Amino acid sequence: MKIKKHPVTFHTKQVSGVKLFYREAGDPTAPAILLLHGFPTSGHMFRNLIPELANDFHVIAPDLPGFGLSEIPKHKGFKYTFDYLAKIIGDFVKQIGLKKFAIYIFDYGAPTGLRVALRFPDRISAIITQNGNAYIEGFSDAWEPWKNYWKNPTHKNREACRDALSFKVIRDIQYLHGTDPKYVSPDGYMLDLAYLARPGADEMQLDLILDYRSNVTLYPKFQEFFREFQPPTLAVWGKNDPFFLPAGARAYKRDNPKTKIIFYDTGHFALETHAVEIGREIRSFLKSGAARNKRPINRRLLARAGV
Repeated sequence: MKIKKHPVTFHTKQVSGVKLFYREAGDPTAPAILLLHGFPTSGHMFRNLIPELANDFHVIAPDLPGFGLSEIPKHKGFKYTFDYLAKIIGDFVKQIGLKKFAIYIFDYGAPTGLRVALRFPDRISAIITQNGNAYIEGFSDAWEPWKNYWKNPTHKNREACRDALSFKVIRDIQYLHGTDPKYVSPDGYMLDLAYLARPGADEMQLDLILDYRSNVTLYPKFQEFFREFQPPTLAVWGKNDPFFLPAGARAYKRDNPKTKIIFYDTGHFALETHAVEIGREIRSFLKSGAARNKRPINRRLLARAGV
Protein backbone atom coordinates (compact mmCIF):
# COMPACT_ATOMS: atom_id res chain seq x y z
CA MET A 1 0.00 0.00 0.00
CA LYS A 2 1.31 3.43 -0.96
CA ILE A 3 1.68 5.67 2.09
CA LYS A 4 0.55 9.25 1.59
CA LYS A 5 3.47 11.64 1.70
CA HIS A 6 1.39 14.46 3.18
CA PRO A 7 -1.63 13.08 5.06
CA VAL A 8 -4.42 15.36 6.21
CA THR A 9 -4.31 16.22 9.90
CA PHE A 10 -7.13 17.65 12.01
CA HIS A 11 -6.87 20.38 14.62
CA THR A 12 -8.82 22.67 16.91
CA LYS A 13 -7.54 26.09 17.88
CA GLN A 14 -8.95 28.79 20.14
CA VAL A 15 -9.19 31.96 18.05
CA SER A 16 -10.52 35.18 19.59
CA GLY A 17 -12.68 33.21 22.01
CA VAL A 18 -14.01 30.73 19.41
CA LYS A 19 -12.98 27.09 18.98
CA LEU A 20 -12.07 26.76 15.32
CA PHE A 21 -11.68 23.37 13.68
CA TYR A 22 -9.41 23.03 10.65
CA ARG A 23 -7.84 20.55 8.29
CA GLU A 24 -4.21 20.81 7.27
CA ALA A 25 -1.91 18.99 4.86
CA GLY A 26 1.36 19.50 3.05
CA ASP A 27 4.79 20.82 3.91
CA PRO A 28 4.47 23.93 6.13
CA THR A 29 7.40 25.49 4.24
CA ALA A 30 5.63 25.14 0.87
CA PRO A 31 3.46 27.92 -0.65
CA ALA A 32 0.23 28.13 1.32
CA ILE A 33 -3.38 27.94 0.20
CA LEU A 34 -6.26 28.88 2.52
CA LEU A 35 -9.45 27.04 1.52
CA LEU A 36 -12.66 28.81 2.56
CA HIS A 37 -15.92 26.89 2.27
CA GLY A 38 -19.44 28.15 1.71
CA PHE A 39 -23.03 27.64 2.83
CA PRO A 40 -24.14 25.32 4.37
CA THR A 41 -21.07 23.14 4.41
CA SER A 42 -17.62 22.95 6.05
CA GLY A 43 -14.00 22.14 5.26
CA HIS A 44 -15.27 18.64 4.52
CA MET A 45 -16.16 19.93 1.02
CA PHE A 46 -12.42 19.99 0.27
CA ARG A 47 -11.88 16.32 1.14
CA ASN A 48 -11.17 15.42 -2.51
CA LEU A 49 -9.24 18.59 -3.39
CA ILE A 50 -6.75 18.59 -0.52
CA PRO A 51 -4.95 15.39 -1.67
CA GLU A 52 -4.65 16.95 -5.15
CA LEU A 53 -2.74 19.90 -3.66
CA ALA A 54 -0.90 18.57 -0.62
CA ASN A 55 2.24 17.36 -2.44
CA ASP A 56 2.95 20.87 -3.72
CA PHE A 57 1.35 23.23 -1.22
CA HIS A 58 0.68 23.82 2.45
CA VAL A 59 -3.12 23.56 2.57
CA ILE A 60 -5.30 24.84 5.41
CA ALA A 61 -9.11 24.49 5.45
CA PRO A 62 -10.89 25.95 8.50
CA ASP A 63 -14.56 25.47 9.33
CA LEU A 64 -16.09 28.94 9.69
CA PRO A 65 -17.49 29.77 13.15
CA GLY A 66 -20.89 28.11 13.48
CA PHE A 67 -20.17 25.69 10.62
CA GLY A 68 -18.92 22.12 10.55
CA LEU A 69 -16.95 21.14 13.64
CA SER A 70 -16.19 24.69 14.69
CA GLU A 71 -18.01 26.08 17.70
CA ILE A 72 -21.47 27.63 17.33
CA PRO A 73 -21.02 30.65 19.61
CA LYS A 74 -24.11 31.81 21.46
CA HIS A 75 -25.71 34.94 20.09
CA LYS A 76 -24.89 36.85 23.24
CA GLY A 77 -21.42 38.26 22.62
CA PHE A 78 -21.08 36.97 19.05
CA LYS A 79 -22.40 38.68 15.94
CA TYR A 80 -23.34 36.38 13.07
CA THR A 81 -22.17 38.74 10.38
CA PHE A 82 -19.64 38.34 7.60
CA ASP A 83 -17.52 41.06 9.15
CA TYR A 84 -17.24 38.95 12.28
CA LEU A 85 -16.59 35.70 10.40
CA ALA A 86 -13.82 37.44 8.49
CA LYS A 87 -12.36 38.88 11.69
CA ILE A 88 -12.10 35.38 13.18
CA ILE A 89 -10.55 33.94 10.01
CA GLY A 90 -8.16 36.89 9.78
CA ASP A 91 -7.15 36.37 13.40
CA PHE A 92 -6.67 32.67 12.61
CA VAL A 93 -4.37 33.60 9.71
CA LYS A 94 -2.28 35.71 12.08
CA GLN A 95 -2.27 33.09 14.82
CA ILE A 96 -0.98 30.27 12.61
CA GLY A 97 1.57 32.60 11.04
CA LEU A 98 0.49 32.67 7.39
CA LYS A 99 2.67 35.43 5.92
CA LYS A 100 1.84 34.77 2.25
CA PHE A 101 -0.98 32.63 0.90
CA ALA A 102 -3.41 32.03 -1.94
CA ILE A 103 -7.10 32.02 -1.04
CA TYR A 104 -9.66 29.64 -2.48
CA ILE A 105 -13.07 31.30 -2.15
CA PHE A 106 -16.38 29.52 -2.63
CA ASP A 107 -19.88 30.84 -1.91
CA TYR A 108 -19.77 32.31 1.67
CA GLY A 109 -16.01 31.86 1.53
CA ALA A 110 -15.87 34.67 -1.06
CA PRO A 111 -17.14 37.57 1.09
CA THR A 112 -15.25 36.15 4.05
CA GLY A 113 -11.99 35.65 2.16
CA LEU A 114 -12.16 38.94 0.30
CA ARG A 115 -12.54 40.79 3.60
CA VAL A 116 -9.42 38.96 4.77
CA ALA A 117 -7.71 40.10 1.55
CA LEU A 118 -8.65 43.71 2.31
CA ARG A 119 -7.15 43.29 5.77
CA PHE A 120 -3.94 41.63 4.54
CA PRO A 121 -3.50 42.69 0.89
CA ASP A 122 0.26 42.21 1.02
CA ARG A 123 -0.16 38.57 2.11
CA ILE A 124 -2.39 37.46 -0.79
CA SER A 125 -0.36 35.63 -3.43
CA ALA A 126 -3.34 34.63 -5.61
CA ILE A 127 -7.12 34.18 -5.66
CA ILE A 128 -8.88 31.02 -6.78
CA THR A 129 -12.61 31.69 -7.03
CA GLN A 130 -14.84 28.67 -7.42
CA ASN A 131 -18.38 30.02 -7.75
CA GLY A 132 -17.28 32.74 -5.37
CA ASN A 133 -19.22 35.82 -6.40
CA ALA A 134 -18.14 39.48 -6.21
CA TYR A 135 -20.36 41.02 -8.90
CA ILE A 136 -24.07 41.87 -9.14
CA GLU A 137 -24.38 40.12 -12.51
CA GLY A 138 -23.44 36.85 -10.83
CA PHE A 139 -26.81 36.62 -9.05
CA SER A 140 -29.57 34.40 -10.44
CA ASP A 141 -33.31 34.82 -9.83
CA ALA A 142 -33.04 32.24 -7.04
CA TRP A 143 -31.90 35.09 -4.77
CA GLU A 144 -35.28 36.88 -4.77
CA PRO A 145 -36.50 35.58 -1.35
CA TRP A 146 -33.19 36.67 0.20
CA LYS A 147 -33.34 40.06 -1.51
CA ASN A 148 -36.87 40.57 -0.18
CA TYR A 149 -35.59 39.83 3.33
CA TRP A 150 -32.71 42.29 2.88
CA LYS A 151 -35.09 45.04 1.82
CA ASN A 152 -37.77 44.30 4.43
CA PRO A 153 -36.45 42.16 7.33
CA THR A 154 -39.79 41.09 8.76
CA HIS A 155 -40.44 37.81 10.53
CA LYS A 156 -42.47 36.66 7.51
CA ASN A 157 -39.61 37.33 5.11
CA ARG A 158 -37.15 35.69 7.49
CA GLU A 159 -39.27 32.54 7.60
CA ALA A 160 -39.52 32.56 3.81
CA CYS A 161 -35.73 32.10 3.73
CA ARG A 162 -35.89 29.04 5.96
CA ASP A 163 -36.58 26.92 2.91
CA ALA A 164 -32.89 27.37 2.00
CA LEU A 165 -32.07 25.16 5.01
CA SER A 166 -34.36 22.31 3.92
CA PHE A 167 -33.34 18.84 2.81
CA LYS A 168 -34.86 19.33 -0.64
CA VAL A 169 -33.09 22.60 -1.40
CA ILE A 170 -29.72 21.48 -0.06
CA ARG A 171 -29.77 18.11 -1.79
CA ASP A 172 -31.64 18.81 -5.01
CA ILE A 173 -30.58 22.38 -5.74
CA GLN A 174 -27.31 22.96 -3.90
CA TYR A 175 -25.73 19.59 -4.68
CA LEU A 176 -27.53 17.83 -7.54
CA HIS A 177 -28.75 20.59 -9.84
CA GLY A 178 -26.82 20.77 -13.09
CA THR A 179 -24.82 17.60 -12.63
CA ASP A 180 -25.18 13.83 -12.84
CA PRO A 181 -26.39 12.70 -9.39
CA LYS A 182 -24.62 9.35 -9.62
CA TYR A 183 -21.28 11.16 -9.30
CA VAL A 184 -22.29 13.13 -6.18
CA SER A 185 -21.64 11.39 -2.87
CA PRO A 186 -24.63 11.67 -0.49
CA ASP A 187 -22.16 12.04 2.40
CA GLY A 188 -21.64 15.74 1.66
CA TYR A 189 -25.23 16.92 1.87
CA MET A 190 -26.17 14.47 4.65
CA LEU A 191 -23.31 15.81 6.79
CA ASP A 192 -24.33 19.40 6.06
CA LEU A 193 -27.90 18.61 7.12
CA ALA A 194 -26.67 17.00 10.33
CA TYR A 195 -24.70 20.14 11.19
CA LEU A 196 -27.75 22.29 10.43
CA ALA A 197 -29.82 20.19 12.86
CA ARG A 198 -27.72 21.31 15.83
CA PRO A 199 -29.42 23.65 18.32
CA GLY A 200 -29.14 27.26 17.22
CA ALA A 201 -27.70 26.49 13.79
CA ASP A 202 -30.85 27.46 11.91
CA GLU A 203 -31.16 30.88 13.53
CA MET A 204 -27.46 31.53 12.99
CA GLN A 205 -27.89 30.77 9.30
CA LEU A 206 -30.90 33.06 9.01
CA ASP A 207 -28.86 35.85 10.61
CA LEU A 208 -26.17 35.37 7.97
CA ILE A 209 -28.76 35.33 5.19
CA LEU A 210 -29.86 38.79 6.32
CA ASP A 211 -26.30 40.04 6.63
CA TYR A 212 -25.44 38.82 3.12
CA ARG A 213 -26.67 42.22 1.94
CA SER A 214 -23.51 43.69 3.51
CA ASN A 215 -21.46 41.71 1.00
CA VAL A 216 -23.23 43.33 -1.94
CA THR A 217 -22.50 46.73 -0.41
CA LEU A 218 -18.80 45.78 -0.32
CA TYR A 219 -18.63 44.61 -3.94
CA PRO A 220 -17.22 47.99 -5.13
CA LYS A 221 -14.48 47.75 -2.49
CA PHE A 222 -13.63 44.18 -3.53
CA GLN A 223 -13.54 45.24 -7.17
CA GLU A 224 -11.29 48.16 -6.34
CA PHE A 225 -8.93 45.70 -4.68
CA PHE A 226 -8.87 43.60 -7.88
CA ARG A 227 -8.15 46.67 -10.02
CA GLU A 228 -5.50 48.22 -7.81
CA PHE A 229 -3.55 45.13 -6.77
CA GLN A 230 -4.23 42.78 -9.71
CA PRO A 231 -3.86 39.58 -7.68
CA PRO A 232 -3.32 36.58 -9.97
CA THR A 233 -6.84 35.18 -10.26
CA LEU A 234 -8.17 31.82 -11.41
CA ALA A 235 -11.94 31.36 -11.77
CA VAL A 236 -13.00 27.70 -11.83
CA TRP A 237 -16.78 27.73 -12.13
CA GLY A 238 -19.58 25.22 -12.26
CA LYS A 239 -21.47 26.70 -15.20
CA ASN A 240 -24.81 25.13 -14.16
CA ASP A 241 -24.82 26.76 -10.72
CA PRO A 242 -28.44 27.79 -9.95
CA PHE A 243 -27.25 30.63 -7.68
CA PHE A 244 -24.08 32.14 -9.16
CA LEU A 245 -24.21 32.57 -12.92
CA PRO A 246 -21.27 32.31 -15.34
CA ALA A 247 -21.52 36.10 -15.77
CA GLY A 248 -20.16 36.37 -12.22
CA ALA A 249 -16.99 34.58 -13.30
CA ARG A 250 -16.57 36.61 -16.47
CA ALA A 251 -16.96 39.86 -14.54
CA TYR A 252 -13.62 39.31 -12.80
CA LYS A 253 -11.92 40.13 -16.11
CA ARG A 254 -13.41 43.60 -16.04
CA ASP A 255 -11.21 44.57 -13.11
CA ASN A 256 -8.39 42.09 -13.62
CA PRO A 257 -8.04 41.36 -17.36
CA LYS A 258 -5.48 38.60 -16.78
CA THR A 259 -7.99 36.49 -14.83
CA LYS A 260 -8.06 32.93 -16.14
CA ILE A 261 -11.59 31.50 -16.38
CA ILE A 262 -12.54 27.86 -16.79
CA PHE A 263 -16.12 26.56 -16.83
CA TYR A 264 -17.04 23.01 -15.88
CA ASP A 265 -20.22 21.17 -16.82
CA THR A 266 -21.42 20.86 -13.24
CA GLY A 267 -23.32 22.74 -10.56
CA HIS A 268 -22.73 24.74 -7.40
CA PHE A 269 -20.55 22.22 -5.57
CA ALA A 270 -18.13 21.71 -8.45
CA LEU A 271 -15.62 19.85 -6.28
CA GLU A 272 -18.07 16.99 -5.82
CA THR A 273 -17.55 16.06 -9.48
CA HIS A 274 -14.42 17.89 -10.68
CA ALA A 275 -11.91 17.95 -7.80
CA VAL A 276 -9.20 16.27 -9.87
CA GLU A 277 -9.61 18.68 -12.79
CA ILE A 278 -9.78 21.74 -10.54
CA GLY A 279 -6.80 20.56 -8.54
CA ARG A 280 -4.80 20.15 -11.73
CA GLU A 281 -5.70 23.70 -12.83
CA ILE A 282 -4.75 25.15 -9.46
CA ARG A 283 -1.36 23.41 -9.49
CA SER A 284 -0.65 24.61 -13.00
CA PHE A 285 -1.84 28.16 -12.32
CA LEU A 286 0.05 28.67 -9.05
CA LYS A 287 3.25 27.34 -10.59
CA SER A 288 2.89 29.51 -13.67
CA GLY A 289 4.65 32.79 -14.30
CA ALA A 290 1.31 34.62 -14.08
CA ALA A 291 0.85 33.61 -10.46
CA ARG A 292 4.47 34.15 -9.48
CA ASN A 293 4.74 37.61 -11.02
CA LYS A 294 2.28 39.34 -8.74
CA ARG A 295 2.32 43.12 -8.87
CA PRO A 296 4.34 44.48 -5.89
CA ILE A 297 2.21 46.06 -3.18
CA ASN A 298 2.29 49.86 -3.30
CA ARG A 299 1.78 51.37 0.15
CA ARG A 300 0.10 54.42 -1.33
CA LEU A 301 -2.48 52.12 -2.92
CA LEU A 302 -3.10 50.54 0.47
CA ALA A 303 -3.87 53.92 1.97
CA ARG A 304 -6.07 54.92 -0.96
CA ALA A 305 -8.02 51.65 -0.77
CA GLY A 306 -8.60 52.22 2.93
CA VAL A 307 -7.08 48.88 3.93
